[in-house]
Amino acid sequence: MDVSQYLEIFIDETKEHLQTLSDQLMILEQEPENMETINEIFRAAHSLKGMAGTMGYKRMQRLTHDMENVFQEIRSGNMKVQPELVDVLFRGLDALEGYLANILDSADEGTEENQDIINALNDIVEKGTGKSSQPEPAVAAAQVPAADNAAGGALYESISISDYEINTFETAKEQNLNILGITVYLQETCILKAARAFLVFKALEELGEVMKAVPDVQDIEDEKFDMNFSLIYFTKESAEKVKAAIENVSEIKEAVVGEFKLPEQETVKEEEPAAKESKAAPEPKQTSAAAVQKETRKETEKKPEKKAAKPAVGRTVRVDIEKLDVLMNLVSELIIAKNGLVSISSSTQNTRNDNSFNEQIEYLESVTTNLHESVMKVRMVPIESVVNRFPRMIRDLSKKLDKKMELHMTGEDTELDRTVIDEIGDPLQHLLRNSADHGLESNEDRIALGKSEVGNIWLNAYQDGNNVNIEVRDDGAGINIEKVRNKALEKGTITPEQAEVMTDKEIIDLLFQPSFSTADKITDVSGRGVGLDVVKTKIEGLGGNIECRSVMGEGSSFIIHLPLTLAIIQALMVELGNEKYAIPLGSIQTIEDVPLSDIKYVQTKEVINLRGTVIPLIRLDQILDVESAAQDQESLTVVIVKKGDKQAGLVVDNLIGQQEVVIKSIGSYINCSKIISGATILGDGEIALILEVNTLV
Repeated sequence: MDVSQYLEIFIDETKEHLQTLSDQLMILEQEPENMETINEIFRAAHSLKGMAGTMGYKRMQRLTHDMENVFQEIRSGNMKVQPELVDVLFRGLDALEGYLANILDSADEGTEENQDIINALNDIVEKGTGKSSQPEPAVAAAQVPAADNAAGGALYESISISDYEINTFETAKEQNLNILGITVYLQETCILKAARAFLVFKALEELGEVMKAVPDVQDIEDEKFDMNFSLIYFTKESAEKVKAAIENVSEIKEAVVGEFKLPEQETVKEEEPAAKESKAAPEPKQTSAAAVQKETRKETEKKPEKKAAKPAVGRTVRVDIEKLDVLMNLVSELIIAKNGLVSISSSTQNTRNDNSFNEQIEYLESVTTNLHESVMKVRMVPIESVVNRFPRMIRDLSKKLDKKMELHMTGEDTELDRTVIDEIGDPLQHLLRNSADHGLESNEDRIALGKSEVGNIWLNAYQDGNNVNIEVRDDGAGINIEKVRNKALEKGTITPEQAEVMTDKEIIDLLFQPSFSTADKITDVSGRGVGLDVVKTKIEGLGGNIECRSVMGEGSSFIIHLPLTLAIIQALMVELGNEKYAIPLGSIQTIEDVPLSDIKYVQTKEVINLRGTVIPLIRLDQILDVESAAQDQESLTVVIVKKGDKQAGLVVDNLIGQQEVVIKSIGSYINCSKIISGATILGDGEIALILEVNTLV
C-alpha cells in the first residue's frame, strides 16, 4: 500500500491548518480569554495530529499532540493563556512549518525532534495546572473505548485455512514462532481507513510476518472493508508487544490479539463425531462474524446519502495549474482563429454579403470572449493567500525591533492571476519590512512627536479597471529627501549639478537603484540595499510598476500597479510605417490629434501642453527605427499613456482599432530591449509587437 497517494491532500490541508493556527494565535495574543479562538486552535491542532499520524510523521504528530494537550487544559479551565505560552506556541508553529518544508522537499519530515519546544509546553502545563502533562492519562483514556468494543470479539477465529496453507503453519511451529490471530478495530470517525491499515501492516512487518488477511490485502488497500479487519500473524514476539505496536497507530480503537488455533488441532481422529463437532464449532462464530459484516454493510449502504451531501459545502475543486495553462493556451489559439475570421469578414477584397456567415462570426466572437472570461476567473486567486502570513511577520518584527506596531489589511478578497500571486509575495514582504524598520520611529520618538506610541502599517488592495493596485503605507517619519540626496552624492549615483535640479519625486526614485540604502547600519531585517531594487525588478517583470509618495513627518506610501492577467489583454493596434504594434489598453489615457504648431521644446525635447499638463512626446518611429509613412502632415496622432503619475505622448502614424490580443513570449530568439514586452499573432497571420509602456514613459 502506497501512502504517497494521500501526500498532496495532506500538504494542502496542512497548509490550511497551519494558516488557521497562525491567524488564531494572533487573535489569542490580543484576546487570551476568547474561548471560540481557543476551540478553533484545539480543533486545528487535533486535525494536524490525526493527519500526521495517518501519514506516519511521528515527530509532527508528537508536537501537535503536546500543543493539543495545552489547549485541552485551557478549555477545561485548569489554566490560563499566558504571554510566554503564545511565544512557545509560535515556536511550535515554526517547527511544524519546518516539518512541512522537509515533507515538500523529500516527502520525509526530517530528524529534528524539537524537544526544547515540547519540554517548554509541558513545563507551562505543569506550572499552570500543578500536575504532570505526561501522556499516561491520554493512554488510559484511550483504553476506555477499547473496553466498550470488546463485544466485537476475536473475529480472526472465523478465518478459514486451506489445505495448502497448513504447511506454512507447520514450518512456523518448527521455527518456534508464535501463531497469532489479530482483529483490528478502527475508530468510527476514521476517514482514511486504508492509510491506517497500511500503518498497522508497516508496524507488524517490523516484528514478524503477516500470513493471511481478511479481507485480502488488495481489498484493504482499496478500502473495501468496514471498520475492522483480521490477520493471521507469525512472530517471535509476545501477543502483548504486538498489541501495543498496533494500538500505537492513531485512530485504532482496539486490537484483539490471541493465539490462533487450527481447527484440526482440536479434532481426535479416533472419534469422528467429535471431529465433526470441532469442525462445526467455528460455524456459529462464522455466522456471527458474517452477521456483524452484514450489519455494518447495511450501515455503510445508508451512509453514502450523508457523504453525498458533504462536498456541496465547499463546492471547490483543486486543479493543477499546468492543466489551466493548457486550457488557457487553447483559448488563446481560439481567439487567434476568431481574429482571422473577423479579418476575412471585414476585408474590402471579400465581396460576399452572406448574413449567416457574419452572424456566425459574431456568435464565435461572443463565445470566445465568454470562454476567455471564464478561464480567467478559474485562474484568479484571492490575494489573501499571499497576505495572510504578514500579520505574524509584523508581530515578530515588533518584538525584534522593540517597536509597537499594528498591521491593518483591507481588500484581501481582491483577485489576481495565479502567476502574479506566486510572484508578488516577496516584493510585499520587502515593503512591509521597510515600513517596520525604516518607516516607523521608535516608541520614544513617536511619543516625543505627539504621535500614538503604536505605529500603523496599512496594506490595501483594490481593483482599478484592468489593474489591481496594492498599497503599503505607514504613519512613520517619511523619507528624508536631503538624506537620500546626500547619500546619492556620496555614492556617486548623481552629480552635484543633477542634485540641484532634481525634484523630490526624482530623488525618491533613487531608492529603487541597485545597492542603494540609507540605513546607518546593516541588520538582518534591512539595510543591505537590495529590497526596493528587487521589488521594482520583480514588479516590472510582471508587467506592473511601482511608485512612492512620502510626506516628511507623516509617513510613506508605496503603490504597486499590476495587470489582472499576463495571458490575454485588450490592446490598441497602431501602425508605424508598414509595421503594426499593440499598446495595452490599460496604459492608455486618451488619444489626441495634435497640430504641429502646438509642439513646444523644453531642454531640446518635444512637449505638448494638453489641458494645462505638459506632456513629453515620444517619436516611436525614431526609437524603433521604423521609416514613418506620415510625411508633411499638419497634425500628429498622439496616444497619451500613463505610468503612475507620469504621462507621455506616443506619436503613431495610424490607428487600427481595439483588439483582444494573446501575449506570446519572444523568449531568447532576439536580443531586444525592454521596450518590447512580447508579440501577438494577428488575424491575417501577421505578427505585431506589444510595446512595454512602463519602459517608454
